[in-house]
Amino acid sequence: MVSGILTQENGASLILDESGVRHFENRAIWDGYLSHWSGKKVYARELVQRDYDSNEPILILWPDEKEPDEPFIDLYYNERLIKYFTSLLGHTAININGSIFNFSHLMNENEIMGKEEYLYRPALGEFAPSPNNDAFEILDNGRAYFDKFGRNFMRTIHRIRIYGLDTEKFRAVLNQSLKNILDTPPDPAQPEKYRDFSMVSNNCATVIRDAFQVCGFPEIKGRFPRDLFISATYHLFNTPALNVHFTKLPQLIVPEAPLSSVSPLLNPWNYYRWNELRIFKTS
Repeated sequence: MVSGILTQENGASLILDESGVRHFENRAIWDGYLSHWSGKKVYARELVQRDYDSNEPILILWPDEKEPDEPFIDLYYNERLIKYFTSLLGHTAININGSIFNFSHLMNENEIMGKEEYLYRPALGEFAPSPNNDAFEILDNGRAYFDKFGRNFMRTIHRIRIYGLDTEKFRAVLNQSLKNILDTPPDPAQPEKYRDFSMVSNNCATVIRDAFQVCGFPEIKGRFPRDLFISATYHLFNTPALNVHFTKLPQLIVPEAPLSSVSPLLNPWNYYRWNELRIFKTS
């Protein structure tokens, strides 16, 4: 991993560290990074996945952001991707001290990853949308376009950061949930999908909801991402022993992704709860 200023000069892009050493000068740096972070300090490293044009390891960059010094949990509600019907209700994920647990109907998206990969993967190689239809596609030759680049480039993300929870207990519960999913025998007809996934009863929101309930918050409810997020926000803000902060991570606009959209609430009580929480909202 290197750090330095993302620099553009004479038609080239590179990372210039504080000693004046030039890194990745002859490598492809995604235009999305250049449009948002040129002239700013970033971190960078190689991924195992390869760029389809150069066949070199893809470079991932991420901004210089201070991480908390104390244990924390971030709950994310990702707005919906308007080009996918299956994204109508949005998505949710949870960050335990820097390890992000993601749950999905696709087996390869049930995973733990670092913040930089979850939020800031570039739209290159297999992470990019297909050049044929700007969406998910696997070509006849096996080349995959998963349209799965950094979530903050694909959508606006609503986040609550929670201090005061037993993060190790949460981690243990979520690790077991992930293990149960990965140990589930696949459906031979659709091996790429999680066999027991259900849009209503076993999805990204219900796994995280169940973890909150096991960890002492039975009042947190919700079958769908935004409903769960508002229920959790409401009850956690009203728990005096916790320190909770709400913020919004605006979508980092790039040509590869249309603007995301807030998904509908299906529990009418959550309109009331969200209105009660208006004093905590930030833009």
